[in-house]
Amino acid sequence: MSKLEIESHSSDDTIARGREIGAQLSAPLLILLSGDLGAGKTTLTKGLASGFGAASEEEITSPTFALVHRYSGASVPVYHVDLYRIEGTRDLHTLGLEDVFAENAIVIVEWPDRLKMHHDWTVLRVHLEHVADDSRRILIDAPFELATDPNPLKRTRTTTDF
Repeated sequence: MSKLEIESHSSDDTIARGREIGAQLSAPLLILLSGDLGAGKTTLTKGLASGFGAASEEEITSPTFALVHRYSGASVPVYHVDLYRIEGTRDLHTLGLEDVFAENAIVIVEWPDRLKMHHDWTVLRVHLEHVADDSRRILIDAPFELATDPNPLKRTRTTTDF
């Protein structure tokens, strides 16, 4: 089990941290991204998906209106799901996520409190917080070990709970 707290001081830094984490991931994996609007969830996703090899950072955009984006540049697909506009179970079922969870994939979900479905996937929880204008605190709760070396993954401190 790995609990990390990372400070990011710019969008580029958030993408770089995501890239470092993404390079360590394997499917099937569900990544739950929480945080306020503008906290950097999609920015971190750019790094996660590009680090895994699913798409370039430029290809990764917010699925706020499409709700689900699929990136298939890696050996397994990466799905980026934004549930911000989902209002209930009926809306959730229209997305076809049951089919996604039947695949060997990495699924990144923004606004995971709206994800009300059963799955038995490994879950990586990430919470992003505004610290200052361009700075973010990224709290990671992983059921597996992530890189702890300050280089390449900048680790500011280990936490016991959040």
